[in-house]
Amino acid sequence: MTFKEQILEGIPSELPQPKVYETEINHAPKRKEILNEQEKKLALKNALRYFDAAHHETLIPEFKEELDKYGRIYMYRLRPDYEMKARSIEAYPAKSKQAAAIMLMIQNNLDYAVAQHPHELITYGGNGAVFQNWAQYRLTMKYLAEMNDEQTLVMYSGHPMGLFPSHKDAPRVVITNGMMIPNYSKPDDWEKFNALGVTQYGQMTAGSYMYIGPQGIVHGTTITVLNGFRKIGKVPQGNLFVTSGLGGMSGAQPKAGNIAGCITVCAEVNPKATHTRHSQGWVDEVISDLDLLSERVKQAKANKETVSIAYQGNVVDVWEKFDTENIHIDLGSDQTSLHNPWAGGYYPAGLSFEESNELMANKPEEFKEAVQESLRRQAAAINKHAAKGTYFFDYGNAFLLEASRAGADIMNTPEEAIKTNREFRYPSYVQDIMGPMCFDYGFGPFRWVCASGDPEDLKKTDEIACKVLEEIMTNSPEEIRQQMADNIQWIQGAQENKLVVGSQARILYADAEGRMKIAEAFNKAISKNEIGFVILGRDHHDVSGTDSPYRETSNIYDGSRFTADMAIHNVIGDSFRGATWVSIHNGGGVGWGEVINGGFGMVLDGTKDADRRLKSMLFWDVNNGISRRSWARNEGAVFAIKRAMEVEPNLKVTLPNNVDEDLLNNV
Repeated sequence: MTFKEQILEGIPSELPQPKVYETEINHAPKRKEILNEQEKKLALKNALRYFDAAHHETLIPEFKEELDKYGRIYMYRLRPDYEMKARSIEAYPAKSKQAAAIMLMIQNNLDYAVAQHPHELITYGGNGAVFQNWAQYRLTMKYLAEMNDEQTLVMYSGHPMGLFPSHKDAPRVVITNGMMIPNYSKPDDWEKFNALGVTQYGQMTAGSYMYIGPQGIVHGTTITVLNGFRKIGKVPQGNLFVTSGLGGMSGAQPKAGNIAGCITVCAEVNPKATHTRHSQGWVDEVISDLDLLSERVKQAKANKETVSIAYQGNVVDVWEKFDTENIHIDLGSDQTSLHNPWAGGYYPAGLSFEESNELMANKPEEFKEAVQESLRRQAAAINKHAAKGTYFFDYGNAFLLEASRAGADIMNTPEEAIKTNREFRYPSYVQDIMGPMCFDYGFGPFRWVCASGDPEDLKKTDEIACKVLEEIMTNSPEEIRQQMADNIQWIQGAQENKLVVGSQARILYADAEGRMKIAEAFNKAISKNEIGFVILGRDHHDVSGTDSPYRETSNIYDGSRFTADMAIHNVIGDSFRGATWVSIHNGGGVGWGEVINGGFGMVLDGTKDADRRLKSMLFWDVNNGISRRSWARNEGAVFAIKRAMEVEPNLKVTLPNNVDEDLLNNV
């Protein structure tokens, strides 16, 4: 069968032969045993409803074995035989070009070079899933191939509910992931309901089909590292950034450190993850001996090198070793997947990778104790470095939250909490860096994918975007000129830095004006046949898309950071302003039950309709968040929303009145 025929086949009427379990693939760890016997039968019953009753006798023992062995039913037998990668939009069997673009993005999320656990349909973060099983993938691709521009596909936590009549300006796909009743949104609830096959953890851009490989986090980390060094009054050259994680998202850190120009030490316990990043050229050197690592870092400092070093081992050991060796760490952070601490997101010090996986699967309570002891050790070592002048920040992975739950010495005193407006001893990167410097002004991770798959199209879009930003910067106010300059420098070096993994994609930080003008310029170039179709999107980690009290909205201090109205407003507003697809998720980044986040995709085809949609939707997508941040009295956001109202007369936003603190203190 051809590729197109296999897509149109959907779930085959005749079962394909069972697949060999490929040990060289980076597989998801076994999930914890959480279902009772009746619930296991329900999980099997739920999985079998995708198949004709004639196949049930064959599939029951097979699915039971998967459930017992891996903790989930992935339906490995249905994994397609064709290569999983983003193809040109023309390669897909589709009646709707918008649907074909979504098919391209789905396959990119599952590309072996992109996905963390491709056979388990997990893109990044240890549990960030595109689908729960391969039947869902096959059925979704078939629906997308068959749909027209007056239908909408509804996705229910990986399950394609079906095609519903709509209209050409409606989203082609509406996605929800993990939207639980609040009382049923604890980590063990995810384990249980995911094992039953009724929900999934979509992370951010995994379940919304908008992941573009580690490039996205490379850019965000580069901006964070540059602004982090500015905050402490240092240049990156010859100074040290220590962090951890080389997986789906965190693997971008050493590349970002190189672009910023510092020395980066990034620890990773999984040898496969380390090998992947080293073979891709995203980390320069790999060292597995702490003494050799210490000597190498001292040498790099003396020579003011720009170099990235992967330490094959646990980051706790690095923090402790550098303390005893008196190696000064300038910037410190952590990007282990602590949103998922008990299921492979964090590996405790003192145990090997294999020992941890064994303990995780068979003695989960002992594993939890080991993780929490490791977090206490890590926090204690970080505290010693901070006393020597290290600037440490939580990188939005729930490190401080989980360390506090483990009883680590990580909390502020009551006096310091009032003074700093935060309960933790250390800030999150959004509180100190990304929030006040970027999000409040409307700058966030705008991205695009060239649907032709042609690198020349990507090069042309880079040139178009750079020209647009340079023109905007000539009239930019002083408050945003540094961010404009950083992003112009980024896009000028994008080709040289070889950032593409998977689809021909690019990311940069832009405000509403930048996003709209870049998109408009792309659409004009498409209309002139200078480039092929372009797919717009963004990370959910943005100005408006995410309500997350310990990350995206952590620099909101009016008490509303625990509310989720903004993310819901955002996805509703995007859906009727022209988005091609929209998504809303529970969980992502900091964990299940800790965040609500959403995103969009928009296909530019060179038409006047696309021009109308992009101007309407992109303006809302950014300014919705700025308005919420301005109401929280964030100075940068008040400045930005006033500027937006001057540009758009139909925008009328309620502004806050500030109170004299002396009046309050006399109450």
